[in-house]
Amino acid sequence: MNRIDNCFEQLKAQGRKALIAFITAGDPDLDTTEKTVLKMYDCGADIIELGVPFSDPVAEGVTIQKASIRSLKGGTNLNKIFDTVVKIREQTDKPLMLMMYINTIFGYGTERFFRNCQIAGIDGVIVPDVPYEEREETQEYAEKYGIITVNLVAPTSHDRIKEIASHSKGFLYCVSSTGVTGVRSDYSTDFDEFFGLIKENASCPYAVGFGISGPEQAKKMSSYCDGVIIGSAIVGIMEEHGAASEKPVGEFITSVRTALDSD
Repeated sequence: MNRIDNCFEQLKAQGRKALIAFITAGDPDLDTTEKTVLKMYDCGADIIELGVPFSDPVAEGVTIQKASIRSLKGGTNLNKIFDTVVKIREQTDKPLMLMMYINTIFGYGTERFFRNCQIAGIDGVIVPDVPYEEREETQEYAEKYGIITVNLVAPTSHDRIKEIASHSKGFLYCVSSTGVTGVRSDYSTDFDEFFGLIKENASCPYAVGFGISGPEQAKKMSSYCDGVIIGSAIVGIMEEHGAASEKPVGEFITSVRTALDSD
């Protein structure tokens, strides 16, 4: 069983919600990435997404865009990220994913990419700029090497929600609102309607991301789904603390974990 599937099964048995955390690989450097990933696991993160830096991250807000630029300037590339994943894998068996753009996969070589994901120990990949209808561009090799490709669904998906939700694996990434990533203070989405349709059709667990800023918001949003995804808030801490991010990021993850587990 894939580590992602196993993780959600265990959490369901425990009556707990998944905490999925995102950081940009190589920001400020890959040594810090390794240490911070392990710290987040220790502090209660269940699944971690490593963002592969890209020069034109169209789905990202300013915070993650800036992190990508810092990482690229530091010389981060896929081979170095895979090397870091191998180091992380020597220290933990928890689910680890890559979030990236399709041009990076194509430039690297699609089969080579998914083969190296398997070798390094990556469990899943999120590619936000590939529509569900074009998933066959990567699906063949992802399945060949046992890598889950996570689908995204947004409030604007409308009639497509049923189709996407019923054919997803690992977990369904539910985008909380329109626009790019980034911390939000409120949402315009009708979550009862949005998640009601997902619940009726989902073939796997589903988690919500885009804009969750802290423990209270995470707790509130978790009532709709099986887990929450936090990215920009963590990347903002990384931007502030740089190579000294391990401790403050760990404290933030602990606060969110505590909120999710509270009655």
